[in-house]
Amino acid sequence: MSKYLLDIIKDDMTEQDFQAKLIKQYEAQGWYVLKLIQCNKTGMPDLILTKPDEVKWVEVKSAKGRLSPVQEYRHAELRARGFIVDTIKP
Repeated sequence: MSKYLLDIIKDDMTEQDFQAKLIKQYEAQGWYVLKLIQCNKTGMPDLILTKPDEVKWVEVKSAKGRLSPVQEYRHAELRARGFIVDTIKP
């Protein structure tokens, strides 16, 4: 786990709080961050991170959270198309 993630993690942090702090960290690193609220495809990752000529998808989970089968499918689908897909937990 990278140092910047360790700096924002707290033991009692909810997934929502963790995601909000994670978004701020990514933006501080120069990423333009979009949070998907509703999409025409189920199981898509929570965040889309963009920089010029670079796109990364990020799924945010709680410490005990797991990917659902449809999320695993979508992540594999995105990777097959050449995208970076990360799952981040506190």
